[in-house]
Amino acid sequence: MRVFRTGPETERVEHRAFTLNDCEAFYRLNSHPEVMRFTCEQPLHAMEDARQAIANYPDFETVGYGRWACVLKATGAVIGFCGLKYLPELDEVDVGFRFLPEYWGQGLATETCSACIAFGFDVLNLSRILGLVLTANKASIRVLEKCGMTRNGEVAFDGACALKYVVHRSPQDCDSSLLL
Repeated sequence: MRVFRTGPETERVEHRAFTLNDCEAFYRLNSHPEVMRFTCEQPLHAMEDARQAIANYPDFETVGYGRWACVLKATGAVIGFCGLKYLPELDEVDVGFRFLPEYWGQGLATETCSACIAFGFDVLNLSRILGLVLTANKASIRVLEKCGMTRNGEVAFDGACALKYVVHRSPQDCDSSLLL
């Protein structure tokens, strides 16, 4: 299995695996109440939680890819994450993103999400990618739509009812019964 610790590069952002040097940024991101509001996850409560989360993140070793740190090229700052995650309970791959509030509204989520979707199709040879989002998260819904994803029902996930968005690599990968 090939392991992708670095992901796609965009005009403004590099994608790479989080390292223990990123603990402070990871903690700021995952303890911020506004960032965590639509995630169905508990916010981190201590820097040690961030260190443990980074040290024990299994996805690169188990499936070869995961959520990458988003590093702003202009400053070298970790501003969030974006990437692909295999969801065994759904047997699907999900694109997910999370950014610090000071970077919202700048098109970075759309830029990085689009690049990660392309990576999934072009490098990982996936035929379909999901985006799961809570109904109230209008900004993330808009990002998924800008990235070419279309709503395809709902799914129970992480104890919540999430909207399911889908994008296919090509029309022949799409189940025509879902186009009604």
